[in-house]
Amino acid sequence: MATATDIDQPLALLGGPKAVEHEEENLFHWPIVTSEDEQAVIDVLRAGTMSSSDIALKFEEEWAAYNGTKYALSYPNGTMSLMAAMWAAGLRRGDEMICPSLTYWGSTMQILQIGATVVFADVDPVTVCIDPNDIERHITPRTKAIMVVHYCGHPCDMDAILPIARKHRLKVIEDVSHAHGALYKGRMVGTFGDVSAMSMMSGKSLAIGEGGMLVTDDLSIYEHAIAFSHYERHHMITEPALKPFGGLPLGGVKGRLNQTCAAMGRVQLRHYPQRMQEIQHAVNRFWDLLEGTPGIAPHRTTDPDSTMGGWYCALGHYRPEELGGLSVKRFAEAVAAEGSPTHPIGNFALHRHPVMNDVDIFGDGQPTRIAFSQRDLRQGEGALPVAEGMGARAFHIPWFKHDRPDSIARHAAAFRKVATQADKL
Repeated sequence: MATATDIDQPLALLGGPKAVEHEEENLFHWPIVTSEDEQAVIDVLRAGTMSSSDIALKFEEEWAAYNGTKYALSYPNGTMSLMAAMWAAGLRRGDEMICPSLTYWGSTMQILQIGATVVFADVDPVTVCIDPNDIERHITPRTKAIMVVHYCGHPCDMDAILPIARKHRLKVIEDVSHAHGALYKGRMVGTFGDVSAMSMMSGKSLAIGEGGMLVTDDLSIYEHAIAFSHYERHHMITEPALKPFGGLPLGGVKGRLNQTCAAMGRVQLRHYPQRMQEIQHAVNRFWDLLEGTPGIAPHRTTDPDSTMGGWYCALGHYRPEELGGLSVKRFAEAVAAEGSPTHPIGNFALHRHPVMNDVDIFGDGQPTRIAFSQRDLRQGEGALPVAEGMGARAFHIPWFKHDRPDSIARHAAAFRKVATQADKL
């Protein structure tokens, strides 16, 4: 275990010894794949049922039970599941959806394919999720939905968001791609909105190879999602307005999940609660060891009944003013030199990206984001200051997959060593 003497050693970036000399095997390796996963996938390959749906249906049933929702529908990726959620929630040409600017593009960009558009809101500087206080100013008669993203595992403030949605009669779509299994005040995220969707690609907390999932308690939304891209399941639809169109996907795309991924997903789900709990113990241990360290603070919920799920892409808050103005880039470089993987926050403010402001994707003669709108809703520099400034005030920490106290202590020592010697950088 690291000692005070260890963190007083010269910084590795300046020629001193590393705080983490040798990494423990598999501390960060994910997903955890065993012979059980391998056998499940091999069984599908040998049966030749990769493009069937029997295993996917079982996975959906198990996922709905795990989440506590009535319906679940699988997809080949999270982007597709989120687009289906948007369409099933009623977004159509010319409509607007509010979404946090600081998120992965897959939370929103596909909305352009259905002729709707996005208006970005700022994020809360503590949760790094959509700021409930910045939602209402963006609502117009064309607004139909609010997309909330439980960013890097932190649950959104649903107690503040849901009343806004009800007041303005807006649908709430939850992007749970970062927060599989996370709790908000004792209840699973993804069960608060009208519909939720998520990625399950190989880097996510619940990883099935490549895939996505949509969940809802609303039968109409579920059946609209089927109609959009699951053409082989149209016999399941009961809604009279949708039944005449059976056999062809209304979205013109195929939503079927490859069953090798569904088979892996069933195995991963069986082990996920235990693995998720170990990740939570490990990351909380890391932050507890760093309590009081200048310049850095945990990005984690403080509510005793809320959790960070599988703690996807775990973050730390960076406070350069406590470290003499040292940039987060230089700080992360020094910590990485100590042998602990870290880097500044990976996402950027989407409202400033040229694709969201300048590109005419479909040949409409004007930028696609405003082509279907009656107003220029592009947002310039300074419009969403927290999202724009987060790149200088957040960093990723090691994503521990096992709770190994000695190893975690060495990584914590790397961060403390740099923070307490920031004046040397």
